[in-house]
Amino acid sequence: MSLNDAIRAKLAAVSTATLTTVLMKRGLRNAFISDLTLINPGAPRMVGPAYTLRYIPAREDLDHLKVFEDRGHPQRRAVEECPPGHVLVIDSRKDHRAASAGGILLSRLYKRGVAGVVTDGGFRDTPDIARLDFPAYHVAPAAPTNLVRHHAADIDLPIGCGDVPVYPRDIIVGDGEGVVVIPAVIAAEIAEEAFEQTVFEDFVEEQVMAGRSIFGIYPPDPSAKAEFSAWRAARKR
Repeated sequence: MSLNDAIRAKLAAVSTATLTTVLMKRGLRNAFISDLTLINPGAPRMVGPAYTLRYIPAREDLDHLKVFEDRGHPQRRAVEECPPGHVLVIDSRKDHRAASAGGILLSRLYKRGVAGVVTDGGFRDTPDIARLDFPAYHVAPAAPTNLVRHHAADIDLPIGCGDVPVYPRDIIVGDGEGVVVIPAVIAAEIAEEAFEQTVFEDFVEEQVMAGRSIFGIYPPDPSAKAEFSAWRAARKR
């Protein structure tokens, strides 16, 4: 599926909480990557197709500083080949004892127009990353280089990130609560339903803040549905 501007805009306007509910209606319960922190809370919302990098445990004879001189090194290739508008998702086996990447590599992703980066491990140079206008999600800071714990094995293949399956071109959405993974083939319908649910919940929130009970409006009875239709028309939403 192509992530066109209309779908991207709708996904950027809804929460990961709403998306997980819409996905659950379709039987997809393992779509939210848990235990992540957004390094820069002021960064823009993250929406984009997944481009993946997979780590396996490091081995001392293979993982040393000289490997970075190889332009075919999978971590380096991922940074230079992740397409603009995509999200780099890194499988670090939930091991944040060494960095999945650092400030220079994330700066390069940012300057190349990548939409964001996610790891179930940790990033180093987090004070520098926090100053980028670029969404970066990890579990916890990690000063040691990735070579201490991780061997970069391959790119752009199916991975697990925080025990959530991620296939290349799945749609990744991140907000202040975390990151959700949407199968590419249903991304358009998920975006539409989540957007509609968000508009309705904005109506409910307004009513609740005015002192109204949730009974009869959440979920809505027929009269509340009629009220919502009138409310929506008046606000051109």
